Amino acid sequence: MSEQNFDLVVLGAGSGGYAAALRASELGLSVGLVEKNKLGGTCLHVGCIPTKALLHSAEVADVSRESAKYGVNTTFGGIDIAGVTAYREGIVSSKYKGLQGLIKARGITVIEGEGKLTSPTTVQVGDQTLTGKNIILATGSYSRSLPGLEIGGRVITSEQALELDFVPKKVAVLGGGVIGVEFSSVWKSWGAEVQIIEALPHLVPNEDEAISKQFERAFRKRGINFSVGVRFQSVTQNDQGVVVTLEDGQTFEAELLLVAVGRGPSTSNVGFEEVGVTMDRGFVITNERLATNIPGVYAVGDIVPGLQLAHRGFQQGIFVAEEIAGLNPIVVDDVNIPKVTYSDPEVASIGLSEAKAAEKYGADKITAYDYNLAGNGKSHIIGTSGSVKVVRVNDGPVVGVHMIGARVGELIGEAQLAVNWEAYPEDIAPLIHAHPTQNEALGEAFLALAGKPLHAI
Repeated sequence: MSEQNFDLVVLGAGSGGYAAALRASELGLSVGLVEKNKLGGTCLHVGCIPTKALLHSAEVADVSRESAKYGVNTTFGGIDIAGVTAYREGIVSSKYKGLQGLIKARGITVIEGEGKLTSPTTVQVGDQTLTGKNIILATGSYSRSLPGLEIGGRVITSEQALELDFVPKKVAVLGGGVIGVEFSSVWKSWGAEVQIIEALPHLVPNEDEAISKQFERAFRKRGINFSVGVRFQSVTQNDQGVVVTLEDGQTFEAELLLVAVGRGPSTSNVGFEEVGVTMDRGFVITNERLATNIPGVYAVGDIVPGLQLAHRGFQQGIFVAEEIAGLNPIVVDDVNIPKVTYSDPEVASIGLSEAKAAEKYGADKITAYDYNLAGNGKSHIIGTSGSVKVVRVNDGPVVGVHMIGARVGELIGEAQLAVNWEAYPEDIAPLIHAHPTQNEALGEAFLALAGKPLHAI
Protein backbone atom coordinates (compact mmCIF):
# COMPACT_ATOMS: atom_id res chain seq x y z
CA MET A 1 0.00 0.00 0.00
CA SER A 2 1.30 3.43 -0.94
CA GLU A 3 -0.08 6.83 0.00
CA GLN A 4 0.10 10.16 -1.80
CA ASN A 5 -1.11 13.52 -0.52
CA PHE A 6 -2.50 16.36 -2.63
CA ASP A 7 -4.33 19.64 -2.20
CA LEU A 8 -6.89 18.27 -4.65
CA VAL A 9 -7.79 14.79 -5.89
CA VAL A 10 -9.96 14.66 -9.01
CA LEU A 11 -11.82 11.41 -9.71
CA GLY A 12 -12.30 11.31 -13.50
CA ALA A 13 -10.35 13.04 -16.28
CA GLY A 14 -13.08 13.95 -18.74
CA SER A 15 -13.94 17.53 -19.64
CA GLY A 16 -14.87 18.53 -16.07
CA GLY A 17 -12.10 16.64 -14.33
CA TYR A 18 -9.16 17.66 -16.49
CA ALA A 19 -10.32 21.31 -16.59
CA ALA A 20 -10.46 21.34 -12.78
CA ALA A 21 -6.98 19.81 -12.62
CA LEU A 22 -5.49 22.32 -15.07
CA ARG A 23 -7.01 25.36 -13.36
CA ALA A 24 -6.13 24.14 -9.86
CA SER A 25 -2.54 23.53 -10.93
CA GLU A 26 -2.43 27.00 -12.45
CA LEU A 27 -3.57 28.36 -9.06
CA GLY A 28 -0.71 26.63 -7.28
CA LEU A 29 -2.49 23.56 -5.90
CA SER A 30 -0.99 20.07 -6.05
CA VAL A 31 -3.32 17.79 -8.03
CA GLY A 32 -3.84 14.04 -8.33
CA LEU A 33 -5.95 13.15 -11.38
CA VAL A 34 -7.47 9.66 -11.48
CA GLU A 35 -8.67 8.09 -14.75
CA LYS A 36 -9.49 4.45 -15.53
CA ASN A 37 -9.51 4.91 -19.32
CA LYS A 38 -7.95 7.85 -21.17
CA LEU A 39 -7.47 11.53 -20.39
CA GLY A 40 -10.20 13.51 -22.11
CA GLY A 41 -13.01 11.07 -21.32
CA THR A 42 -16.17 10.60 -23.36
CA CYS A 43 -16.00 13.94 -25.17
CA LEU A 44 -12.56 13.45 -26.68
CA HIS A 45 -12.65 9.73 -27.38
CA VAL A 46 -16.25 8.67 -28.13
CA GLY A 47 -18.32 11.87 -28.03
CA CYS A 48 -17.95 15.46 -29.18
CA ILE A 49 -14.72 15.27 -31.16
CA PRO A 50 -15.09 12.00 -33.11
CA THR A 51 -18.78 12.60 -33.89
CA LYS A 52 -18.03 16.06 -35.27
CA ALA A 53 -15.35 14.49 -37.47
CA LEU A 54 -18.06 12.22 -38.90
CA LEU A 55 -20.34 15.22 -39.40
CA HIS A 56 -17.63 17.04 -41.33
CA SER A 57 -17.15 13.96 -43.50
CA ALA A 58 -20.92 14.01 -44.11
CA GLU A 59 -20.78 17.71 -45.03
CA VAL A 60 -18.01 17.03 -47.57
CA ALA A 61 -20.11 14.22 -49.07
CA ASP A 62 -23.09 16.57 -49.47
CA VAL A 63 -20.98 19.36 -50.96
CA SER A 64 -19.40 16.95 -53.46
CA ARG A 65 -22.87 15.86 -54.62
CA GLU A 66 -24.06 19.46 -54.98
CA SER A 67 -20.86 21.04 -56.27
CA ALA A 68 -22.23 21.70 -59.77
CA LYS A 69 -24.42 24.51 -58.47
CA TYR A 70 -21.23 26.26 -57.34
CA GLY A 71 -19.62 25.79 -60.72
CA VAL A 72 -17.33 22.96 -59.60
CA ASN A 73 -17.43 19.59 -61.35
CA THR A 74 -16.92 16.68 -58.95
CA THR A 75 -18.14 13.11 -58.77
CA PHE A 76 -19.34 11.52 -55.56
CA GLY A 77 -17.91 8.00 -55.52
CA GLY A 78 -19.22 6.88 -52.14
CA ILE A 79 -17.94 6.64 -48.58
CA ASP A 80 -14.60 5.00 -47.81
CA ILE A 81 -15.37 4.05 -44.21
CA ALA A 82 -11.76 3.02 -43.55
CA GLY A 83 -10.68 6.48 -44.71
CA VAL A 84 -13.28 8.15 -42.51
CA THR A 85 -12.10 6.07 -39.56
CA ALA A 86 -8.46 7.01 -40.16
CA TYR A 87 -9.42 10.70 -40.39
CA ARG A 88 -11.49 10.49 -37.17
CA GLU A 89 -8.85 8.55 -35.25
CA GLY A 90 -6.12 10.92 -36.41
CA ILE A 91 -7.95 13.93 -34.99
CA VAL A 92 -8.66 12.20 -31.68
CA SER A 93 -5.06 10.96 -31.41
CA SER A 94 -3.66 14.44 -32.03
CA LYS A 95 -5.93 16.06 -29.43
CA TYR A 96 -5.15 13.27 -26.94
CA LYS A 97 -1.39 13.73 -27.30
CA GLY A 98 -1.83 17.48 -26.88
CA LEU A 99 -3.83 17.01 -23.68
CA GLN A 100 -1.31 14.52 -22.28
CA GLY A 101 1.48 17.02 -22.91
CA LEU A 102 -0.44 19.84 -21.27
CA ILE A 103 -1.25 17.78 -18.18
CA LYS A 104 2.40 16.75 -17.86
CA ALA A 105 3.68 20.31 -18.36
CA ARG A 106 1.43 21.56 -15.54
CA GLY A 107 2.95 19.07 -13.10
CA ILE A 108 -0.30 17.18 -12.52
CA THR A 109 0.09 13.64 -11.20
CA VAL A 110 -2.01 11.21 -13.27
CA ILE A 111 -3.01 8.00 -11.52
CA GLU A 112 -4.19 5.34 -13.97
CA GLY A 113 -6.82 2.93 -12.72
CA GLU A 114 -10.31 2.66 -11.32
CA GLY A 115 -10.74 5.02 -8.40
CA LYS A 116 -13.15 4.69 -5.51
CA LEU A 117 -14.10 7.28 -2.91
CA THR A 118 -13.33 5.68 0.47
CA SER A 119 -13.73 8.65 2.82
CA PRO A 120 -14.39 12.41 2.56
CA THR A 121 -10.65 12.89 1.98
CA THR A 122 -9.43 9.68 0.29
CA VAL A 123 -9.67 7.94 -3.06
CA GLN A 124 -8.41 4.37 -3.46
CA VAL A 125 -6.86 3.25 -6.76
CA GLY A 126 -5.72 -0.35 -6.54
CA ASP A 127 -3.24 -0.45 -3.68
CA GLN A 128 -2.69 3.31 -3.75
CA THR A 129 -4.39 5.65 -1.31
CA LEU A 130 -4.74 9.24 -2.52
CA THR A 131 -5.48 11.79 0.19
CA GLY A 132 -6.80 15.21 -0.78
CA LYS A 133 -7.67 18.30 1.22
CA ASN A 134 -10.47 18.56 -1.36
CA ILE A 135 -12.04 15.98 -3.68
CA ILE A 136 -13.82 16.57 -7.01
CA LEU A 137 -16.12 13.83 -8.30
CA ALA A 138 -16.11 13.88 -12.12
CA THR A 139 -16.90 10.32 -13.19
CA GLY A 140 -18.95 11.25 -16.27
CA SER A 141 -21.77 9.37 -17.97
CA TYR A 142 -22.71 6.35 -20.08
CA SER A 143 -25.17 5.73 -22.91
CA ARG A 144 -28.53 4.93 -21.35
CA SER A 145 -31.15 2.54 -22.64
CA LEU A 146 -34.84 2.10 -21.82
CA PRO A 147 -36.14 -0.40 -19.26
CA GLY A 148 -36.23 -3.83 -20.91
CA LEU A 149 -34.31 -2.68 -24.00
CA GLU A 150 -31.05 -4.58 -24.06
CA ILE A 151 -28.04 -3.33 -25.98
CA GLY A 152 -26.40 -6.00 -28.13
CA GLY A 153 -26.22 -7.41 -31.63
CA ARG A 154 -27.96 -5.03 -33.98
CA VAL A 155 -29.16 -2.79 -31.13
CA ILE A 156 -26.31 -0.34 -30.57
CA THR A 157 -25.34 2.86 -28.74
CA SER A 158 -23.42 5.85 -30.08
CA GLU A 159 -20.12 4.25 -29.01
CA GLN A 160 -20.74 1.22 -31.26
CA ALA A 161 -22.09 3.48 -34.02
CA LEU A 162 -18.74 5.29 -34.12
CA GLU A 163 -16.91 2.02 -34.65
CA LEU A 164 -19.05 0.63 -37.50
CA ASP A 165 -16.92 -0.53 -40.43
CA PHE A 166 -19.77 -0.16 -42.94
CA VAL A 167 -22.48 2.32 -43.90
CA PRO A 168 -25.88 0.82 -43.09
CA LYS A 169 -28.42 0.90 -45.90
CA LYS A 170 -31.32 1.44 -43.51
CA VAL A 171 -31.14 2.46 -39.87
CA ALA A 172 -33.66 3.22 -37.12
CA VAL A 173 -32.77 5.79 -34.46
CA LEU A 174 -34.51 5.77 -31.09
CA GLY A 175 -34.36 9.34 -29.82
CA GLY A 176 -34.71 12.66 -31.62
CA GLY A 177 -32.44 14.65 -29.35
CA VAL A 178 -28.89 15.81 -30.05
CA ILE A 179 -27.18 12.40 -30.38
CA GLY A 180 -30.01 10.88 -32.42
CA VAL A 181 -30.29 13.68 -34.98
CA GLU A 182 -26.53 14.05 -35.37
CA PHE A 183 -26.06 10.38 -36.28
CA SER A 184 -29.18 10.53 -38.46
CA SER A 185 -27.70 13.48 -40.30
CA VAL A 186 -24.39 11.66 -40.87
CA TRP A 187 -25.98 8.46 -42.11
CA LYS A 188 -28.35 10.27 -44.47
CA SER A 189 -25.45 12.22 -45.98
CA TRP A 190 -23.60 8.92 -46.43
CA GLY A 191 -26.53 7.46 -48.35
CA ALA A 192 -28.48 5.54 -45.71
CA GLU A 193 -32.24 5.53 -45.28
CA VAL A 194 -33.06 6.83 -41.78
CA GLN A 195 -36.10 6.53 -39.51
CA ILE A 196 -36.11 8.49 -36.23
CA ILE A 197 -38.48 7.56 -33.38
CA GLU A 198 -39.12 10.27 -30.77
CA ALA A 199 -41.73 9.93 -28.01
CA LEU A 200 -42.02 13.69 -27.43
CA PRO A 201 -44.02 15.91 -29.83
CA HIS A 202 -40.96 17.30 -31.69
CA LEU A 203 -37.44 16.53 -32.79
CA VAL A 204 -34.80 18.45 -30.78
CA PRO A 205 -37.56 18.84 -28.16
CA ASN A 206 -35.49 20.96 -25.76
CA GLU A 207 -35.29 23.81 -28.27
CA ASP A 208 -37.68 26.70 -28.89
CA GLU A 209 -40.75 25.21 -30.58
CA ALA A 210 -40.40 27.41 -33.67
CA ILE A 211 -36.83 26.13 -34.12
CA SER A 212 -37.96 22.50 -33.66
CA LYS A 213 -40.61 22.95 -36.37
CA GLN A 214 -38.08 24.44 -38.80
CA PHE A 215 -35.73 21.59 -37.99
CA GLU A 216 -38.40 19.02 -38.82
CA ARG A 217 -39.12 20.74 -42.15
CA ALA A 218 -35.42 20.66 -42.99
CA PHE A 219 -35.11 16.95 -42.13
CA ARG A 220 -38.26 16.19 -44.13
CA LYS A 221 -36.75 18.03 -47.11
CA ARG A 222 -33.57 15.95 -46.74
CA GLY A 223 -35.64 12.77 -46.84
CA ILE A 224 -35.03 11.81 -43.21
CA ASN A 225 -38.12 10.04 -41.89
CA PHE A 226 -39.33 10.53 -38.34
CA SER A 227 -42.14 9.57 -36.02
CA VAL A 228 -42.94 11.88 -33.08
CA GLY A 229 -45.38 11.69 -30.20
CA VAL A 230 -45.54 7.88 -29.98
CA ARG A 231 -43.45 5.80 -27.61
CA PHE A 232 -41.23 2.84 -28.41
CA GLN A 233 -42.65 -0.55 -27.38
CA SER A 234 -40.22 -3.29 -28.42
CA VAL A 235 -37.58 -4.49 -30.85
CA THR A 236 -36.79 -7.91 -32.27
CA GLN A 237 -33.68 -8.78 -34.24
CA ASN A 238 -32.32 -11.53 -36.44
CA ASP A 239 -29.35 -12.01 -38.78
CA GLN A 240 -30.86 -9.62 -41.36
CA GLY A 241 -31.90 -6.71 -39.17
CA VAL A 242 -34.33 -5.38 -36.58
CA VAL A 243 -38.07 -4.76 -36.38
CA VAL A 244 -39.06 -1.88 -34.12
CA THR A 245 -42.63 -1.69 -32.82
CA LEU A 246 -44.23 1.44 -31.37
CA GLU A 247 -47.06 1.57 -28.82
CA ASP A 248 -49.58 2.45 -31.54
CA GLY A 249 -48.67 -0.70 -33.51
CA GLN A 250 -46.48 0.95 -36.17
CA THR A 251 -43.45 -1.10 -37.14
CA PHE A 252 -40.17 -0.14 -38.78
CA GLU A 253 -37.59 -2.47 -40.28
CA ALA A 254 -33.91 -1.60 -40.42
CA GLU A 255 -30.43 -3.09 -40.35
CA LEU A 256 -29.63 -1.49 -37.01
CA LEU A 257 -31.34 0.30 -34.14
CA LEU A 258 -29.32 3.13 -32.59
CA VAL A 259 -30.47 3.77 -29.02
CA ALA A 260 -29.96 7.50 -28.39
CA VAL A 261 -32.19 8.21 -25.40
CA GLY A 262 -29.68 10.19 -23.38
CA ARG A 263 -26.87 9.51 -20.96
CA GLY A 264 -26.92 8.30 -17.37
CA PRO A 265 -24.50 9.24 -14.55
CA SER A 266 -21.56 6.88 -14.04
CA THR A 267 -21.76 6.68 -10.25
CA SER A 268 -22.19 2.95 -9.52
CA ASN A 269 -19.55 1.13 -7.47
CA VAL A 270 -17.37 4.19 -6.90
CA GLY A 271 -18.13 4.63 -3.20
CA PHE A 272 -20.19 7.81 -3.26
CA GLU A 273 -23.22 6.47 -1.39
CA GLU A 274 -21.10 4.47 1.05
CA VAL A 275 -19.26 7.64 2.06
CA GLY A 276 -22.58 9.44 2.50
CA VAL A 277 -22.78 11.67 -0.58
CA THR A 278 -26.39 12.69 -1.21
CA MET A 279 -27.62 11.07 -4.43
CA ASP A 280 -30.83 11.06 -6.46
CA ARG A 281 -31.41 8.39 -9.14
CA GLY A 282 -27.67 8.06 -9.60
CA PHE A 283 -26.94 11.78 -9.81
CA VAL A 284 -24.83 13.61 -7.22
CA ILE A 285 -26.76 16.43 -5.56
CA THR A 286 -24.88 19.69 -5.04
CA ASN A 287 -25.67 23.25 -4.08
CA GLU A 288 -25.34 26.02 -6.65
CA ARG A 289 -21.61 26.19 -5.91
CA LEU A 290 -21.23 22.51 -6.80
CA ALA A 291 -20.45 21.44 -3.23
CA THR A 292 -21.94 18.16 -2.04
CA ASN A 293 -23.35 17.62 1.45
CA ILE A 294 -19.86 16.51 2.57
CA PRO A 295 -17.46 19.41 3.27
CA GLY A 296 -14.55 19.50 0.86
CA VAL A 297 -16.21 17.17 -1.68
CA TYR A 298 -17.49 18.69 -4.94
CA ALA A 299 -19.05 17.26 -8.12
CA VAL A 300 -18.93 18.47 -11.73
CA GLY A 301 -20.16 17.49 -15.18
CA ASP A 302 -22.66 14.85 -16.25
CA ILE A 303 -23.10 13.40 -12.75
CA VAL A 304 -24.66 16.70 -11.60
CA PRO A 305 -28.34 17.06 -12.60
CA GLY A 306 -28.87 19.39 -15.56
CA LEU A 307 -27.53 19.81 -19.07
CA GLN A 308 -25.10 17.09 -20.09
CA LEU A 309 -22.67 19.09 -22.17
CA ALA A 310 -18.89 18.83 -22.30
CA HIS A 311 -18.46 22.59 -22.05
CA ARG A 312 -20.76 22.72 -19.00
CA GLY A 313 -18.50 20.18 -17.29
CA PHE A 314 -15.43 22.11 -18.44
CA GLN A 315 -16.79 25.37 -17.00
CA GLN A 316 -17.82 23.64 -13.77
CA GLY A 317 -14.34 22.17 -13.37
CA ILE A 318 -12.78 25.62 -13.65
CA PHE A 319 -15.43 27.00 -11.28
CA VAL A 320 -14.71 24.46 -8.53
CA ALA A 321 -10.93 24.89 -8.80
CA GLU A 322 -11.40 28.63 -8.35
CA GLU A 323 -13.90 28.06 -5.53
CA ILE A 324 -11.39 25.88 -3.65
CA ALA A 325 -8.73 28.56 -4.20
CA GLY A 326 -11.02 31.18 -2.65
CA LEU A 327 -11.64 33.23 -5.81
CA ASN A 328 -15.47 33.22 -5.43
CA PRO A 329 -16.27 32.63 -9.16
CA ILE A 330 -19.65 33.60 -10.60
CA VAL A 331 -22.38 30.99 -11.08
CA VAL A 332 -23.67 30.47 -14.63
CA ASP A 333 -27.13 28.89 -14.62
CA ASP A 334 -27.77 25.98 -16.98
CA VAL A 335 -30.26 28.04 -18.99
CA ASN A 336 -27.47 30.45 -19.89
CA ILE A 337 -25.04 27.79 -21.13
CA PRO A 338 -24.85 27.62 -24.94
CA LYS A 339 -26.21 24.50 -26.67
CA VAL A 340 -25.33 23.40 -30.20
CA THR A 341 -26.67 20.50 -32.27
CA TYR A 342 -24.20 19.82 -35.09
CA SER A 343 -26.53 18.21 -37.61
CA ASP A 344 -27.46 19.61 -41.01
CA PRO A 345 -28.95 22.09 -40.31
CA GLU A 346 -27.24 23.12 -37.09
CA VAL A 347 -29.20 24.40 -34.12
CA ALA A 348 -27.70 26.75 -31.52
CA SER A 349 -29.39 28.37 -28.57
CA ILE A 350 -28.93 30.03 -25.22
CA GLY A 351 -31.27 31.43 -22.61
CA LEU A 352 -35.04 31.29 -22.43
CA SER A 353 -37.26 30.14 -25.27
CA GLU A 354 -40.11 32.47 -26.20
CA ALA A 355 -42.55 30.26 -24.27
CA LYS A 356 -40.34 30.13 -21.16
CA ALA A 357 -39.76 33.89 -21.29
CA ALA A 358 -43.51 34.49 -21.53
CA GLU A 359 -44.02 32.15 -18.57
CA LYS A 360 -41.41 33.98 -16.50
CA TYR A 361 -42.12 37.60 -17.38
CA GLY A 362 -45.63 37.55 -18.89
CA ALA A 363 -46.49 37.30 -22.60
CA ASP A 364 -47.16 41.04 -22.79
CA LYS A 365 -43.79 41.85 -21.22
CA ILE A 366 -41.56 40.24 -23.86
CA THR A 367 -40.85 40.67 -27.56
CA ALA A 368 -39.37 38.09 -29.92
CA TYR A 369 -37.95 38.87 -33.34
CA ASP A 370 -37.24 36.20 -35.94
CA TYR A 371 -34.75 37.16 -38.68
CA ASN A 372 -34.84 34.89 -41.74
CA LEU A 373 -31.40 33.89 -43.06
CA ALA A 374 -32.76 34.39 -46.58
CA GLY A 375 -31.88 38.06 -46.04
CA ASN A 376 -28.29 37.29 -45.03
CA GLY A 377 -25.71 37.46 -47.83
CA LYS A 378 -23.22 34.92 -46.43
CA SER A 379 -25.98 32.40 -45.69
CA HIS A 380 -27.14 32.74 -49.31
CA ILE A 381 -23.58 32.23 -50.55
CA ILE A 382 -23.06 29.00 -48.61
CA GLY A 383 -26.53 27.79 -49.55
CA THR A 384 -28.28 27.60 -46.21
CA SER A 385 -31.70 28.65 -44.96
CA GLY A 386 -32.89 29.13 -41.40
CA SER A 387 -33.41 31.90 -38.91
CA VAL A 388 -32.11 33.78 -35.90
CA LYS A 389 -34.65 34.42 -33.16
CA VAL A 390 -33.93 36.84 -30.33
CA VAL A 391 -36.14 37.19 -27.25
CA ARG A 392 -36.02 40.29 -25.07
CA VAL A 393 -37.83 41.71 -22.08
CA ASN A 394 -39.64 44.89 -23.19
CA ASP A 395 -37.40 47.85 -22.34
CA GLY A 396 -35.03 45.28 -20.89
CA PRO A 397 -32.29 42.79 -21.74
CA VAL A 398 -31.95 39.98 -24.24
CA VAL A 399 -32.93 36.74 -22.44
CA GLY A 400 -32.75 34.20 -25.27
CA VAL A 401 -31.22 33.57 -28.70
CA HIS A 402 -32.29 30.62 -30.87
CA MET A 403 -30.78 29.85 -34.29
CA ILE A 404 -31.04 27.26 -37.05
CA GLY A 405 -29.01 26.94 -40.25
CA ALA A 406 -25.60 25.79 -41.45
CA ARG A 407 -22.73 26.97 -39.21
CA VAL A 408 -24.95 28.83 -36.71
CA GLY A 409 -23.03 27.12 -33.91
CA GLU A 410 -20.24 29.59 -34.70
CA LEU A 411 -22.59 32.47 -33.81
CA ILE A 412 -23.31 31.30 -30.27
CA GLY A 413 -20.31 33.17 -28.80
CA GLU A 414 -21.83 36.59 -29.39
CA ALA A 415 -25.24 35.30 -28.36
CA GLN A 416 -23.96 34.03 -25.01
CA LEU A 417 -22.27 37.35 -24.28
CA ALA A 418 -25.51 39.22 -24.99
CA VAL A 419 -27.55 36.96 -22.70
CA ASN A 420 -25.04 36.54 -19.87
CA TRP A 421 -24.12 40.23 -19.78
CA GLU A 422 -27.84 41.09 -19.82
CA ALA A 423 -27.29 43.37 -22.81
CA TYR A 424 -30.12 45.47 -24.21
CA PRO A 425 -30.60 45.36 -28.00
CA GLU A 426 -30.04 49.11 -27.88
CA ASP A 427 -26.56 48.44 -26.44
CA ILE A 428 -25.62 46.14 -29.31
CA ALA A 429 -27.33 47.93 -32.23
CA PRO A 430 -24.58 50.58 -32.68
CA LEU A 431 -21.86 47.93 -32.85
CA ILE A 432 -20.62 46.82 -36.25
CA HIS A 433 -21.00 43.32 -37.68
CA ALA A 434 -18.55 42.59 -40.50
CA HIS A 435 -20.03 42.15 -43.98
CA PRO A 436 -20.67 39.62 -45.40
CA THR A 437 -20.91 37.33 -42.37
CA GLN A 438 -23.62 35.25 -40.80
CA ASN A 439 -23.06 37.34 -37.66
CA GLU A 440 -24.94 40.10 -39.44
CA ALA A 441 -28.12 38.07 -38.90
CA LEU A 442 -27.70 38.55 -35.16
CA GLY A 443 -26.97 42.23 -35.77
CA GLU A 444 -30.17 42.58 -37.80
CA ALA A 445 -32.23 40.96 -35.04
CA PHE A 446 -30.75 43.30 -32.43
CA LEU A 447 -31.40 46.29 -34.70
CA ALA A 448 -35.02 45.26 -35.15
CA LEU A 449 -35.56 44.85 -31.40
CA ALA A 450 -33.94 48.24 -30.84
CA GLY A 451 -36.63 49.71 -33.11
CA LYS A 452 -34.48 50.40 -36.16
CA PRO A 453 -34.55 47.42 -38.52
CA LEU A 454 -32.33 47.89 -41.56
CA HIS A 455 -32.88 44.97 -43.93
CA ALA A 456 -36.33 44.04 -42.63
CA ILE A 457 -39.71 45.65 -42.98
